[in-house]
Amino acid sequence: MAFRFVPGRATRRAATGAVRILRATAKANAAAARQTGALMRQGAQALKKDEPAHKPAGRFVEVDGVRIHYIARGKGRPVVLIHGNGTMAEDFVICGLVDQLAKTYRVVAIDRPGFGHTERPRHWVWTAQAQARLIGHALKALNVERPVVVGHSWGTIVSLALAIHEVADLRGLVLLSGYYYPGRRADVRLIAPLAVPGLGDAARAMLPDAVGQMMAPQVFRHVFKPQPVPARFTARFPVALSLSPTQARASAEDTASMNAAVALLQGHYPSLRLPVAILSGDADAVVDPREQSCRLHEEVAGSTLTLLPDQGHMIHYAANARIVRAVHAQMALTGRTLAWRSR
Repeated sequence: MAFRFVPGRATRRAATGAVRILRATAKANAAAARQTGALMRQGAQALKKDEPAHKPAGRFVEVDGVRIHYIARGKGRPVVLIHGNGTMAEDFVICGLVDQLAKTYRVVAIDRPGFGHTERPRHWVWTAQAQARLIGHALKALNVERPVVVGHSWGTIVSLALAIHEVADLRGLVLLSGYYYPGRRADVRLIAPLAVPGLGDAARAMLPDAVGQMMAPQVFRHVFKPQPVPARFTARFPVALSLSPTQARASAEDTASMNAAVALLQGHYPSLRLPVAILSGDADAVVDPREQSCRLHEEVAGSTLTLLPDQGHMIHYAANARIVRAVHAQMALTGRTLAWRSR
C-alpha cells in the first residue's frame, strides 16, 4: 500500500519557518553585517586567516554569475554525482566511486553552492530548486546530455528537484541514503539559529576553529556507523575546508531548510517518469530507511529498492560496487526517459 503524507499543523509551521529563514538570508546585506559588530568581523577574519589552503581537485565553470567547481573524469555516457550536506565533490573521489565509474563513463562530480570550492552568493535563496537550477545550467555549459544522476543524502533532494522542477532530460536517478519526507529532526532545531543572517555569522565566527576540528572525528564516526571511519577518508578528506565559514553557513542553511525542501517535492514523486534506483543502508544512523527510502519506493512507480545489510549512511564507501551496478542498470534501459514537471 502506498504511503500518503498529509502535513500536520506542526509540520507546516516547521516548513514555513524554514522558508522564512531562507528568505531572511537572501535579504541579508551590509546593514545586517554591521549589526553583528566588530566581533563577528574579527572572528570571521581570524577563521579565514587560520584556514589552510586546499588546492581544488577539479576545474571551474561560471554560470549565472556563480563560479562552480567540478571534477571530471573518463569518457562515454555521462554520470553526474551530487554530494550531501557537510561534504563536497571530492568525497566521491576519496571513496573510489569516481574512478570506478570513469572506467566506463564520463563522470562529473559537482560542488553544490557553498561547498568545496563553489561560491554561494548571499543575495540568492539557495533552496533545493535553486541549487538544481544552477546545476542544470552548469551541465548545459559542460555539454552534459541525458546523464544518470547519482545523489547522496542532501544531494538526493537536489537530484529530485533537478528531475521534477527543471524538466531535465535525465536517463535516470540513483538515490543514496536519501531524505525525502518531512520529519522530526533534532539537528534541524539545533542548527536553525545558525542559518539566521547576522546572528548565525556571529555565532559561527565566535566558535574557535580548534573546536570544529576536535568535534569532526565524532561527527565522522556517527555518519559512518556501524562501520569504522575508513583510513582513506581520515587521511584525505579536507576537514579544514569543510569547516570554512562559507561551508559552515551553507551546511546550516541546508539543514534548516531540509524539511521545507522535501515538503515541496513530495507531492511530485508519484508523477516521476524516469528510472529511479533507491539504495540505503538498513543500519543508517542519520536517516531512517524505513521512513524515507522504503516510503519513496512505494510512491515512485517502477523504482527499485536496495537495502544494504548492516550498512550505515556513507554507503558509497562500503558498497560502491553496488552503486556502480545500479548505474549500469540505468544505462542499460532502452528508450527515451524524460522527467517532466508533474501537474
